[in-house]
Amino acid sequence: MDGSSGNLGGSIQASLGGRYATALFDLAEQAKTIDTVEASLAKVRAALDQSDDFNALTTSPVVAREAAGKAVLATADELGVDPVTRNFLGVLAQNRRLAQLPAIIRAFRMLAAHHRGEVTADVTSAHPLTDDQVTELKQQLRQRVGREVSVDLSVDPALLGGLVVRVGSQMIDSSIRTRLNALASAMKG
Repeated sequence: MDGSSGNLGGSIQASLGGRYATALFDLAEQAKTIDTVEASLAKVRAALDQSDDFNALTTSPVVAREAAGKAVLATADELGVDPVTRNFLGVLAQNRRLAQLPAIIRAFRMLAAHHRGEVTADVTSAHPLTDDQVTELKQQLRQRVGREVSVDLSVDPALLGGLVVRVGSQMIDSSIRTRLNALASAMKG
């Protein structure tokens, strides 16, 4: 990794998933396919979120390496991921590190955003956001932060409604669950 990443690279490399993400980022940077790999990882993230079978395949300790590798590569082909990402998924399966995929994808997105001069916001919502809602959210965050913001979306129905947004060390929690908890605490007091 080049020196321009500064502290970000060091903090990301502190975790196992971060080390894998950094290795993948370096490969993508050399091949000049950062955006392509990022788009492929978004497809993999969506597959993890939408397919219980794929998610179970990546997290189950009882699936043999060879079987996991074949299944992951078949899924990668079905998703149409790029060759760098496909090979990377094969390496993860071989090293029994598929369970690290969500952390690797998050760390890769942070590295790619940093490379583009963006800041990444982790956004958790109770329900999937529409494209229009994502565009509006990015615009609001851009005004608040003062530069381009990429968003890493996840869904947690336990929030009931609203959003939890993390940008760096800042957290904006407008979830209904948090509001209800605050109200319950105030009523006890």
